[in-house]
Amino acid sequence: MTQTRTVVRPLREDPAAKPLIITRLEAIPIAIPLGKPVTMAGVRIEKACNLIVRAEAAGGLTGWGEASVAPMMTGDLLSGMVEAVNDHLAPLVLGQDALRRAELALRCAHALHGNGGPKSAVDLALADLVGRHFGVSLAHLYGGPVRETMLPMYLLGNPKVEDDIAEAQKKIKEGFTFFKLKVGIKHPAEEAAAAVEIRRKIGADIALCADANMGMTFQNARLFVERARDAGLMFLEQPLRDDDFDGMAALARVSPIPLNGDESIGSVASILALHRAGAIQGANIKTIKMGGVGATVHAMSVCAALGLNINLACKVAESSIAAAGLVQLGSIAPNLNWGISVTNHYLAEDLCETPIRIEHGAIHRPRGPGLGVEVKESQVQRFRVK
Repeated sequence: MTQTRTVVRPLREDPAAKPLIITRLEAIPIAIPLGKPVTMAGVRIEKACNLIVRAEAAGGLTGWGEASVAPMMTGDLLSGMVEAVNDHLAPLVLGQDALRRAELALRCAHALHGNGGPKSAVDLALADLVGRHFGVSLAHLYGGPVRETMLPMYLLGNPKVEDDIAEAQKKIKEGFTFFKLKVGIKHPAEEAAAAVEIRRKIGADIALCADANMGMTFQNARLFVERARDAGLMFLEQPLRDDDFDGMAALARVSPIPLNGDESIGSVASILALHRAGAIQGANIKTIKMGGVGATVHAMSVCAALGLNINLACKVAESSIAAAGLVQLGSIAPNLNWGISVTNHYLAEDLCETPIRIEHGAIHRPRGPGLGVEVKESQVQRFRVK
């Protein structure tokens, strides 16, 4: 009988074999001017107030995260976001192994009620840190991309319809094929007429949707969807208040335009509840609402299982740090039927060496490790809120 000998070879050094100890977690409040003001229901935005999180490991490796203030969506304010990180989240992760980021994300999720923005910024910074440690992209940390190129939507929010048309036609020449109208500001009949006119001018092959940011009553929303029927809108986003699930369900039953949930979606539980009520046909998913990268991946999987369309979005307006995270997530999304919306191009300036760019109407996933972008720390300090 021939005996089989087992040859034991020495293991090559594995980066995962050594812990990646987090030695510093810095919360940095910033304010960056927009290229031009953006108006949506109830608010005019002239500058972006965001939280930047810088995570540093022993040895000096760094990771970056970002989250926008969103008082009408998450309730987060800039000063509170900084305190949430410094006083509640940092003590949970400092001295811990970043390779156990899923466990750390759960700790952070349970440490505070709400506060999705600061939780998201911390989780994104740790994902960037771990990706850089292994030399792989954030997308590859979650199984790898299924698409490398995405078609972003462009936001139209001018006071006059002729200005929206002119801007849309200009962007179409640049390659854009997807636009979002801001509604819930004027009389719904006027906004519906504007949507129909924009459709007539841009043609049938361009994707068009509308977002009310909770700015409509049920009666106004019903009037809008009836009058905007010929605009061929892909969806109407969050016409009613975030807690009006019954109203959204009633509107969905009579609307010729599919409804997309946004402010009403802050967790997987809310996605399930809205789906059960028949209130939505798709979900706008933001990392600041879900509370992190891993939670967003989970939410996208749930949407796919329920047959819901996915719309991934940044808040207006986040830099290329958050935009890179969203594009990495978009590359692994089960579907992007309702588009992706990065918002760094609305800023007057960015924070990264090579910003996320929309070229010929498309975004390509950055290929570097982690988020795939390099942050200019001098820019972060320049826009830091003192």
